[in-house]
Amino acid sequence: MNPLPPDATATPQPIPHARAVPAPVVRTSVLLLAYFAFISLGLPDGLLGVGWPSIATEFRVGTDAVGLLLFAGTAGYLVSSVAAGFSIARLGVGRLLAGSTALASLALAGYAVSPAFAFLVPCALIAGFGGGAIDAGLNAYAAGAFGPKHMNWLHAFFGLGVAIGPLIMTGVLSGGLSWHWGYGIVASGQALLAVAFAVTARSWAQHGAQRPAAAPGAEARPAAGEAPAKTRIAVTLAIPAVWLSAAAFAVYVALEISAGLWAFLFLTDGRGISAAVAGICVSAYWASLFVGRVVQGFIVERVGTTRILVGSLLGLLTGSALVAVPGPGWLAVAGLMVIGFAAAPVFPLLTLTTKDRVGAAHADRAIGLQIGASGLGGALIPAGVGVLIDRVGEQALGPSLVVLSLLLLGLYAATRRHR
Repeated sequence: MNPLPPDATATPQPIPHARAVPAPVVRTSVLLLAYFAFISLGLPDGLLGVGWPSIATEFRVGTDAVGLLLFAGTAGYLVSSVAAGFSIARLGVGRLLAGSTALASLALAGYAVSPAFAFLVPCALIAGFGGGAIDAGLNAYAAGAFGPKHMNWLHAFFGLGVAIGPLIMTGVLSGGLSWHWGYGIVASGQALLAVAFAVTARSWAQHGAQRPAAAPGAEARPAAGEAPAKTRIAVTLAIPAVWLSAAAFAVYVALEISAGLWAFLFLTDGRGISAAVAGICVSAYWASLFVGRVVQGFIVERVGTTRILVGSLLGLLTGSALVAVPGPGWLAVAGLMVIGFAAAPVFPLLTLTTKDRVGAAHADRAIGLQIGASGLGGALIPAGVGVLIDRVGEQALGPSLVVLSLLLLGLYAATRRHR
């Protein structure tokens, strides 16, 4: 009999891929700051809608002049959100957020002291620069540092910020103050947040470094908000999943905004619902988006991100079909509620799983492109739906939502094939 090899009696080692991966440690201070950051990110979005009639009256401009502010803000947002994914590696996420928030605060302060409408346009551009970098930087960091539960809740707090913004401006105007005060209040909050980001810049880097160790043979994952191994930009841009993911974000945001933007017109003129009830229904649509992110944050870690995403995309298609099919007004309202609840986890979970589609070394850059594409899609496609409604009628909304839902399903499937 041949003797046993020297290591035959050694204690068997566990299979490498069976080793449990510890969950990342979430530092409470950083997490709370991220929540406040997402609230502040949504605040300015709600100010303009309520404040615009007062702005237009003071500066004696027409209603259509708001398009100049939206165009300038969108342009700045697109540039900075795309650039943010490439800047994180050089600046670090803490410094990027501190500088971008300070820039946004400066722009909002410009609104607060603006003596003429012409002064608002460059302020809108600067606000777009700050907001796009904050959005992309926070999403890139959260995708690497937080789990799916917190990712859903972070985006829920963004919706809370969007809801608080109109309340601030309404309170200011109801108190007999000028609209300038509304922007001044939010600018002050942004300035405090910029200071908090600057003070905690090192903590963001340290928290991002507390990540699970990669299993043997798995791709090494860089710390959240830190530079991955130097990878040429051209390599990132050559990955098909990067562009497919960006297109998916553009379509998703276009669907979400189109449903909320044109629902009031559709329900009143298309389904004969009174203006008061239709307004409540539109508010309920946005509320369902907020509630959906809170609720699904509790279950996503048990069900799994892939199942939640697939179920949500099918839910979007179902809700869109309910809006499209001829029927009573309550059926269309039910469809909107389904769309809102189903849409809730799509943006945060698509962001969270970016590294799975494009690779960890390209994730920050890809997220920047995705955020930029979402801004572009959210501006252009809903406007196109509006043109279609103007030419065909309010009933065009439902089929448009169905087409966008099918396109989103196809893009998601394509990203998984080209991951």
